[in-house]
Amino acid sequence: MPRTQESAKPLTEDDLALVHALQLRPRASWTELGRVLGVDPVTVARRFRRLAGHGTVWVGLSPGPRLLDRLCLAFVRIDCAAGATAQAVEALGRHPHVVTIERAAADHDILATVATAGLPALARYTLDLLPRVPGVTAVHARIVTHMFTEGGRWRIAALDPGQRTRLTAPPAVRPPRRGHREITPFDRAMLSRLGYDGRASYQSLATHLGVSLSTVKRRMEQLVRLDVLRFRCDFARPLAGWPVAVTFWAKVPPTDLPEVGHALVRRPETRNCAAVSGPHNLVLQAVLHSVDDVLRLETRLADAHPRLDIVDRVITLRHDELLGHLLDADGRSTGIVPPDVWAEPRL
Repeated sequence: MPRTQESAKPLTEDDLALVHALQLRPRASWTELGRVLGVDPVTVARRFRRLAGHGTVWVGLSPGPRLLDRLCLAFVRIDCAAGATAQAVEALGRHPHVVTIERAAADHDILATVATAGLPALARYTLDLLPRVPGVTAVHARIVTHMFTEGGRWRIAALDPGQRTRLTAPPAVRPPRRGHREITPFDRAMLSRLGYDGRASYQSLATHLGVSLSTVKRRMEQLVRLDVLRFRCDFARPLAGWPVAVTFWAKVPPTDLPEVGHALVRRPETRNCAAVSGPHNLVLQAVLHSVDDVLRLETRLADAHPRLDIVDRVITLRHDELLGHLLDADGRSTGIVPPDVWAEPRL
């Protein structure tokens, strides 16, 4: 849908409080959210519908750690012919295996995050298909060997500690993690629908998929319990005070990599952190308030981790896609291409 200047207004403190609440509990009821935020459920629902209608805030899917362990992920640096980057971005945005697209201020034009069901599919996609995309001149893939954290775990700090506790209190009894872990065609159809609306009701999903409400509810809860599926709230970061994204490519002695990786996960700026193949064995992606913060963060990292050697730092000029959501220059969602990492790669 077309976006207006009115919808490009910065998010307010109340908006950010709602975003933080939805980051903690993406599918919480309006009553639960309103109780924590101190407003009535109708007001919360109306505020979310306004933000979602402008593409400023949305709830979608995030892979759980058990799913990440089974997928093949890669950070792919893509070079383009002069003047062809926008054309390549538009084409890549239609590919279900490309989950994130960033245009970079670097010696490569595009940084894409790619996910497939396995290494053979990743090889077909990066070796046979990506080089054939119009405008693409070179493809350099760095395969993720371990994901320390992914963007769905990143949180802003808009709620007070008491509010956060009320939204993150664990259930009294956690069901055992047993059940069918393989992703079925039914699961893929359900996940695709949830990619459009992560807050879709069980009833609407059941109606769309042609099954019973109990079938949808049971399988979704099972996938969440198995740590295969998670939900996440995303928002237009430039309109919320986080206009800068940076990717650090670093070297760490292999014996220190687990310790450093897990330490970096605890930093509030960290969005993604992964061990990767290639000459630089660690990738850290952070979200910041200003370009000046890039140097400040790098300095803090160097002080805290003397054996962390940052060899390149790349500032994102524009995010074009975030987990299937196509973004405009203000970071607002303008459309959705739900990822389908189990599909056979094809142009």
